[in-house]
This record gives sequence, structure tokens and C-alpha cells, in this order.
Amino acid sequence: MKMKKYTADTMVQAMEKIRQDFGEDSVILSSTIVQSKGILGLFKKKSVEVVAGYDEPISPKEKTVPLFTEHVKRDSGQEAMIDELKKEMKEMKQLLKANHAPFEFHQYPEEMQALLTRLSAQELNDATIQKIASEIFARMKAEKVDFTADEQKKIAREILKEELADLPFGGVHFKKKYVNVLGPTGVGKTTTIAKIAARSLIENKRKAGFVTTDTYRIAAIEQLRTYANLLQAPVEVAYNDTDFKEALKNLSAKDIVFIDTAGRNYKEKKFVEDLKKLIDFKLEMESYLVLSATTKESDMRSIIDQFLEFPIKQFIFTKLDETETFGPVFNLLRDYNMGIAYVADGQEVPEDLEEATVEKILTLLLEEGAHA
Repeated sequence: MKMKKYTADTMVQAMEKIRQDFGEDSVILSSTIVQSKGILGLFKKKSVEVVAGYDEPISPKEKTVPLFTEHVKRDSGQEAMIDELKKEMKEMKQLLKANHAPFEFHQYPEEMQALLTRLSAQELNDATIQKIASEIFARMKAEKVDFTADEQKKIAREILKEELADLPFGGVHFKKKYVNVLGPTGVGKTTTIAKIAARSLIENKRKAGFVTTDTYRIAAIEQLRTYANLLQAPVEVAYNDTDFKEALKNLSAKDIVFIDTAGRNYKEKKFVEDLKKLIDFKLEMESYLVLSATTKESDMRSIIDQFLEFPIKQFIFTKLDETETFGPVFNLLRDYNMGIAYVADGQEVPEDLEEATVEKILTLLLEEGAHA
């Protein structure tokens, strides 16, 4: 086996050098993080030292000769070492073949590690973490001082705020006749629509009515009826597009009509098509997509992609009290260029509903226990 030591600023850079020298079949034998002394104790720089190896191809003639003969015996320690190296080789091959290595932040000063670790744990996208890290480090070098945790958070907040600067935040303005709430099953659409309706009555004195298209679950209809009775608002049930038109006609005297759609697996195109046939989105209507903050980001993206053909005004995120991870919320806002109307963190109507603000999202990302 050929072996060579590499020194680089990051593991990613080291791997690139290894790949150039040994190709995709190389293996990492050891890796160590080293730190320079810096200047007057400041700007300590971390780097990685990596020892990589590569097994040279064995010629056909050599292959006929046993690797270990009776004259060369391996003890149990050697066996264990070889097994471990084989395991590491398998793991590192996968890493070396990856097109995009994850963001590495151990090259930054120790004083920055807490913030970067938190942002990574929050599942904030790598590009944004890199942008924050680079900006903080550049300012530290320019001012020749280590920033405190609060100073670093302030810079991070500035950058994150700028990323969301042009997106609409804030709740329903009740300027349109119909408020339509969409989303998959289990995200809390019915409770959310009841909270919004209660606010329209309490704060805006609007006379409301409800239409539910969730005819697949009797419990859902009864749940909406319970909320509607408390608000002294009528409920219409629509099983098809004809029923839907009739329901809107019956509620024409109301100031505002809330439409509670069925919760289905909207990753399936069929259910999206059914919804399109049922609801006339050309009406004087605002539509909101409700997502649970506990859902995996990849699954939320699949759902959003199915709804992109609808005129979605904003997101509504529920179940913030059931998660500690808020990076995916930020990632979705930025990538889909869409703001948030509300965030919900409980079942109480209408208390557990809050108009979304940029500051609220940033606080959830940066501060421990912010959602409590």
C-alpha cells in the first residue's frame, strides 16, 4: 500500500487532493485536526492532517501467490487492524465519491464553533451557514478581535434577515371574500382555520361562514361544526363542485367565508387534480398552504412542488411546539420565495396562533428555547 500525508484547511480540500493523487479507491488511514499558535493568541487557525493510502493493483502472476504464507503469519491485533481499515475504506469511498461534501466549519476559530454548531443542528442550509461563517470571520480578522457569542448572533441575524427581506410576513387582512386553507393530512388545517376565523370575529367584527370539503372524515366535519357553533357561524358541506357552488351561494351574505379542504396525501398528483376540479381558484380568494414544522424538509418540498400550480399567497406553519429544529422553515421560505402568514404552537383557539414576523423566525433559529 502506498501512503501519503496531506495538510489542508478543510477535510474537503484534503479529500480533493487525495482524489487527484490516488483516485476513487483511496482510503483514509488517519485524520487529525491541528491548530497554529496564531498571532498574539489571536486568529488561531485550524487545519487537518490526513494520511491516505492506496492499494496498488496486483498483477496476474502475483495473484497466484498467497498474500500471507506459512512464513508470514498475522496475529489477532493485525487481523483487527486490517478489518478496521477495510471498514474505513468502504466508508471513505462513499464520501470521496460524493459530489457535494457537507459544510465543514472546524477551520474557523474556536470562538465561532458554538454558533456554527447550532445552525448546523438547526438544519439550516450549508450555503447560508458558510455565508454567515465567512462574514463573521472576515470581520474578526479586520477588527483583530474575537467577537462574543452575542456579537456573532447579531451578525448572523443581519445576514438571515437580509435573505428574507423581500418576503411577505403577517396574517390574513380579510380584504377578500374567501380564505382557502390547503395542506396534507394531519397538519392541523381545521384548528388553524378556526383560529383565523375567531380573530376575524374578535378583531375585525366580520360575520363568517365555513365550507368544508373534507368529506372523507366525519370527525373533521364535526370538529369544524364545534368551532363554528362557538363562533355562531354556519357550516356548509361540499361533496362535489356542484355542492361547493351551492355552499358559496348559501353563504353569500357573510362578510368572509373560510374554506377547509380535505387533508390528503398531496404528494400524489391525483388528489391535487381532484382539488383543482372542486374549488374555483378564480374567485376573490386568498389561499394558504399549511405545513407542519415537524415534517421532514424533503417531504415538505414534495408537497409544495405539487401545490405550485395553485395561487398560494403564503405558508402557515403549525406544531412549532413539537420540534426544536427550525432551519427547514427558513430554507423553504428562501428557496420558494414565499413568506409566512402565521405560526401555530398549540391547540387553543384562538390563542395558539401568532402572526409571523422575520424576527420570530430568526429568534427560533438563533436562541435556545425560543418557542417555549
